[in-house]
Amino acid sequence: MDVLIVGAGPTGLALGIDLARRGVDARVVERSEALFPGSRGKGIQPRTQEVFDDLGVGEAIRAAGGPYPSRMVWKDGERADEQVLFEPVAPDEGAPYAEPLMVAQWRTQEVLYERLAELGGEVAFGREVTGLAQDADGVTVRFADGTSARARYVVAADGGRSVVRRALGVGMAGETVDPAPFVVADVWVQGLDRDYWHTFPKDDGSAVALCPLAGTDVFQMQVRLPEGTEPDVSLDGIRALVAAYTHLAAEDVTGVRWASDFRPRTALADRFRVGRVLLAGDAAHLHSPAGGQGLNTSVQDAYNLGWKLGAVLRAGAPDSVLDTYEEERRANAAAMLDLSTGVHRGEVTRGRKTTQLGLGYRESSLSVEMRDNPSGVRAGDRAPDGTVDGVRLFDAFRGPHWTLLGADFSLPGVRALPAVPESYGPGVFLIRPDGYVGWAGESAEGLREYLGRFSG
Repeated sequence: MDVLIVGAGPTGLALGIDLARRGVDARVVERSEALFPGSRGKGIQPRTQEVFDDLGVGEAIRAAGGPYPSRMVWKDGERADEQVLFEPVAPDEGAPYAEPLMVAQWRTQEVLYERLAELGGEVAFGREVTGLAQDADGVTVRFADGTSARARYVVAADGGRSVVRRALGVGMAGETVDPAPFVVADVWVQGLDRDYWHTFPKDDGSAVALCPLAGTDVFQMQVRLPEGTEPDVSLDGIRALVAAYTHLAAEDVTGVRWASDFRPRTALADRFRVGRVLLAGDAAHLHSPAGGQGLNTSVQDAYNLGWKLGAVLRAGAPDSVLDTYEEERRANAAAMLDLSTGVHRGEVTRGRKTTQLGLGYRESSLSVEMRDNPSGVRAGDRAPDGTVDGVRLFDAFRGPHWTLLGADFSLPGVRALPAVPESYGPGVFLIRPDGYVGWAGESAEGLREYLGRFSG
């Protein structure tokens, strides 16, 4: 096979979808017997909503969730303060999605899994990777049952405790974001309305919060415990926390769907590529959940890597194109780690910065700016939405191809629109398959040479 993807979380499933639509022979393997059952990553940022639209799951994701509610702070059994979680960001023609969407992680994964199956892809469950060995032609992956598989490339999307990363000997440096232990759980609770994200803080900094998960009948429970406390994630332990922190009784918790404890930390892998093995998602970077950046950064790893693997495996591009995955995504992940930590510590507000709409690759070796005095959109920027001759740009971008704006130029694998929206500024713009401007010039001169970097 061409690509073996280790891990069927949002990262692995998104990459599987992108490769499937490019005709790449890829398989996802997952250690567990089923998809992850919890809600851990529930925020879908505006940029990721754009990615999901392109991957063909935008409508299904929106149907699976809903908007974030305001926070209701309780004190002594009474409603004390209503707080808006996000600074308002107004949508416009270039950015139609301005607010994060709440979707339980298990629902996101169900939607992605269904789309992968629709495209002919598959997930092999119960396949635990124990090690690997690579040579000049490919990678041999070993499984716990004694079998093995061979692929030209392997992508490690197997989480923060990545077996693949450890087998490669890649280090992961980071820091503790908060010394307190945390609990997260999906629970059935009676006696609370579903109009607010209910928060019950104590004076020592500990707190319980119960957030109604849009599109489901459960609440996500988040707990910050006093330092030195040993978390108990059993049903009795969850009930005891609700009774101790809220006005509800223990028996108001009627069930627990899933629960886990953790200590918030940040970490970044030393490398995102070792030969024919690439790291993505939590295997490459770990975030505090406070900023709602982890799942989104992970999905965008997959989105960046998918078209590059497709170029190498199907279009004859040199293997060196894959070096730009680490070049672009490691710097991006480092910036998002700083942002997540800042939100957790109250130094950064949730708003325009956390939408991820401002992220780009201006410093990348793939971003070529040919204009002497560019204005508006530049090479490396996210390509905004807009309308050209009655065609919506996001509709034109959708699919595994490149898109050329401002020139009627026939090239294989490129969809050309002869005009450019005024918001882009003057010039000719070549949009990468992942929705960023790869090349910009005064005319189409030099365009063939640039595209030649991605074909044989």
